[in-house]
Amino acid sequence: MERWDIYDADRRLTGRTMGKNEWILQDGEYHLTVLGVVRHVDGRFLITRRVLTKAWAAGWWEVPGGAVQAGENSREAVNREVWEETGLDVSGCEGGPLLVYHRENPGEGDNYFVDCYRFTLDFAPEQVRIRSNEALEFKLATLDEIKELAAQGIFLHYDSIKEVFTK
Repeated sequence: MERWDIYDADRRLTGRTMGKNEWILQDGEYHLTVLGVVRHVDGRFLITRRVLTKAWAAGWWEVPGGAVQAGENSREAVNREVWEETGLDVSGCEGGPLLVYHRENPGEGDNYFVDCYRFTLDFAPEQVRIRSNEALEFKLATLDEIKELAAQGIFLHYDSIKEVFTK
């Protein structure tokens, strides 16, 4: 079973872990997630559409990302998540997170920090390999197309990460 480290409000490791999706966090405790915005050299962004079997936001568009596993750091996790979800290797790309934020969900046991990265990469669409258990499809979208999906209410996290697309 996948394990996630538990952090305190100052983002220090507590020495405790939780199982994936256990939602046992107390107020003031967090897990860490990452998002990897992949910008093609032509200026478009790689986005994927979530499978319809997802419990939350099924069928919505998003950027690659997920939870940081226990013992893993943020950069290792974003490299892994982008690779797992798209088949693209961003490990050689420079940079750290362009945006860091957190979410509080009092009483739900699911508080989290988010490190949002942006990578610029030259790749052919044929190189993208999405996992059928994660995504229905992918596309290279302009910022205007992403804004339109967000306006329709079907782009995950857009309001929280929109500045990463324009930095």
